[in-house]
Amino acid sequence: MCRWLAYQGEPIYIDELVYEPEHSLVHQSIEARKAVTRVNADGFGLGWYTERDTPGQFHEVLPAWGDENLRSLAHHIRSHRFMAHVRSSTGTQVSRSNCHPFVIENWMFLHNGQIGEFEKVRFELERQLPESLYLQRRGTTDSELIFLLAMANGLKDDPVTALNKTICLIVSSLKTKEIVEPFKASICVSDGRAFWVVRYSSDSEPPTIFIKQDKQRTVLASEPLESCPQWKRVPPQSITEIKDNQQQVFVIEAS
Repeated sequence: MCRWLAYQGEPIYIDELVYEPEHSLVHQSIEARKAVTRVNADGFGLGWYTERDTPGQFHEVLPAWGDENLRSLAHHIRSHRFMAHVRSSTGTQVSRSNCHPFVIENWMFLHNGQIGEFEKVRFELERQLPESLYLQRRGTTDSELIFLLAMANGLKDDPVTALNKTICLIVSSLKTKEIVEPFKASICVSDGRAFWVVRYSSDSEPPTIFIKQDKQRTVLASEPLESCPQWKRVPPQSITEIKDNQQQVFVIEAS
C-alpha cells in the first residue's frame, strides 16, 4: 500500500521530512516497514500551502527515489503545511492524474488503502456524485472518488460528518454487493487551516498512521520517520481533527 506524510507548524523545507530522516518518506518508497507492499514506486506527489488561497502541487509517475525534480523542489520549497505521498497502485494505471494529493480549490486530500473489489461498486458510487463534481474527476482511482464523495457529502461545511457519511456510504455499497474484501482507509485532508485524519477499516484492521507533536509542529505519517518514543498511533476507527496542534477524536459510526 501507499505511504504518506503531512505536516503543519512553523515553516520548514519539505526535504526535512521527505528526505532527511533515517526512515524518510523517500526511504519508505524503497523499503516500507509497516505495509503489505514494501516498494512504492507507482508515482509520487507533493502538495503545499503558502500565503496564496490555493495549494501548490507536483505529481510525477517516476519512483520518488530517482526523481531529481522532487529532490530540488523539496530542498527549495518552505511551507507551514504540506502533504507528500508515494504510491503503490492497487490496480489503476500509473499516471499523474492518479497521483496524490488531490486538490479542489483550497482542499487537499490523500489516501492509503483501497475499496474492496472497487470495480464492482464503482458505478454505484460514482452515481452519488452531482454532475459538477463528477466532471472534476481526472483519474480512475478509488481514492479520488472518496474525496469527491466527501465533497458531495458536505466536506466544506462539516468535515467530520462528511467523512463519516462517506465511509458509511462505501461500507453500505460493499454490503449490498456482498463484497467481503474490506474497505481500508488511511486519509488526511486539509482546507489549509486544519487536518482531518481518518484511520478506518471495515475489518477493524486499518492501515497505520502515526503522529508526533510538540508546541510548534504536528507530523503525521504512515510510518515513524525515525526511532523515537514521541511517535504515537492514531486511534483506529476514528476521525481526528487537528487545529492549532489541538486534537479532537471522533469515533466513526459505520458498522
